[in-house]
Amino acid sequence: MQALRVVPKIFYFDTFKEFNEEFKIGKNDLLVTNEWMYTPYVKPLGIDTNVIYQEKFGAGEPSDEMIDAMAAEMKKYEFDRIVAFGGGTIVDICKILALDVPEKSIDLFTGVVVPVKIKKLLVVPTTCGTGSEVTNVAIAELKSLHTKKGIAVDETYADIAVLVPETIKGLPYKFFVTSSVDALIHAIEAYLSPKASPFTEMYSLQAIQMIMAGYKEIVAKGEDERFKHLKEFVLASNYAGIAFGNAGVGAVHAISYSIGGAFHVAHGEANYQFFTEVFKMYMRKNPTGKIMKANKIFADILGCTDGPEVYDELEKFLNKLIIKKPLREYGMVESQIDEFTKSTVANQQRLLGNNYVPLADEEIREIFANLF
Repeated sequence: MQALRVVPKIFYFDTFKEFNEEFKIGKNDLLVTNEWMYTPYVKPLGIDTNVIYQEKFGAGEPSDEMIDAMAAEMKKYEFDRIVAFGGGTIVDICKILALDVPEKSIDLFTGVVVPVKIKKLLVVPTTCGTGSEVTNVAIAELKSLHTKKGIAVDETYADIAVLVPETIKGLPYKFFVTSSVDALIHAIEAYLSPKASPFTEMYSLQAIQMIMAGYKEIVAKGEDERFKHLKEFVLASNYAGIAFGNAGVGAVHAISYSIGGAFHVAHGEANYQFFTEVFKMYMRKNPTGKIMKANKIFADILGCTDGPEVYDELEKFLNKLIIKKPLREYGMVESQIDEFTKSTVANQQRLLGNNYVPLADEEIREIFANLF
């Protein structure tokens, strides 16, 4: 069994200026970013390059319609390399834009068109959550299918991943929390995945320890405390990305795509709504397996017992950072319990195969019902 694979070369710089001194963004590049990131970091350096601002093509998380529009715009420029400088939306979009994009990008996600990479891809993430810079996973909302779906092939790996803690200083507190809790869930889901290895477990454990340690400081001292720990959160996100890029994520992500696609809930926030409920279900099904180690990890950090109640304590702790809400508050209606269950089972087998233990359809339905 392959124990670990890290495809992109990984670079670290304290500042964007230091990064550009080495990689020299220029006329043969296409920079995909947001104007609010371009203005403070790129513009002062006088960089002469081709630029596409993602926000001009839609708000929120990636969709096939957004990708199609940006792919059309991209044809106006001559370039060899795409530089993705932004959050998860930009990174996932650029993984697709680096391919030979068909007229309708949905054909890549549904398997109608075989992916072929034609551009080099350099990723500079500006959040501390997705870990997408080191994975081959790209997620998009497929508008006509009313769901989110991922593609995960070698062609969607970045060539270069660059970590620059300076670039997440401007991340609003809410998005800092929703992105970093996503990384936490990446780490623990990868830890329990049947595909985990001693190497991925090492990355998972380190990410969990770093994120939870930072959270404890923020809870104790206030939200501005995060600025003292940006390097740790950026590294933890990357470690979690390496872990789940090899071991995968499971039911938390699989189930969360339902409300993410239907109600445009931010990815990390959607994941958090299902996190502890999925793990409680795991505990019911196999409380004596590897989940005992996961329980002890959180119990030791939180100073509580490592039984089933650890997930209640974890939820209480995380609620000090991000509130868990009933699904109805996002606009979900009772009939969608069955609808979302069927959609999850039909569209998310790639992720459900990474579950700690298999979940039957009725157990997935129970998770939705308990949270409704």
